[in-house]
Amino acid sequence: MNHDFIKELGYKALDSRLKRISDRMSHDVRKFYKELNIDVEPNWYLVFMLLQKNKEMSIIDIAEPLGYSHPSVVAIVKKMADKDYLHIQKNNTDKRKQMVSLTKKAENMLPQLEQIWDSCEKAILQVLSDDLGILTYLDHIDSRLKNESFHDRFKNEYLKKDMI
Repeated sequence: MNHDFIKELGYKALDSRLKRISDRMSHDVRKFYKELNIDVEPNWYLVFMLLQKNKEMSIIDIAEPLGYSHPSVVAIVKKMADKDYLHIQKNNTDKRKQMVSLTKKAENMLPQLEQIWDSCEKAILQVLSDDLGILTYLDHIDSRLKNESFHDRFKNEYLKKDMI
């Protein structure tokens, strides 16, 4: 049986469809890392890239440009530090703030990781058939959700039904 219920639902299952695509890609990247004996998670590359560019950042300064919640960045940073890819220390001026930087282990791995990321980018372009139009749609969706949250949108729709 080759029935795809999520695809059949169309826009009604947009979140599930995007998650499924993301999960497939992450699974395959994780599988490739394992084949190369690299103990890295797919979602760490953004933190690697930010810290490569900025040398040292606070958790908040990592979360903001990624649009991630503070707790999710804390979880990623902790896992990366546990694997000795990140060094975490208290900020000298604000002891509540944690400053994060790459370890020597991470810096030494960056050339290999960059080759992997470059190959991954090329594979993404293949999947997209070099048509980046989807990014315009995603920007539009992202912008609309920043202007009015999905929670508020569907709550308003739900409350309209009560008024009928």
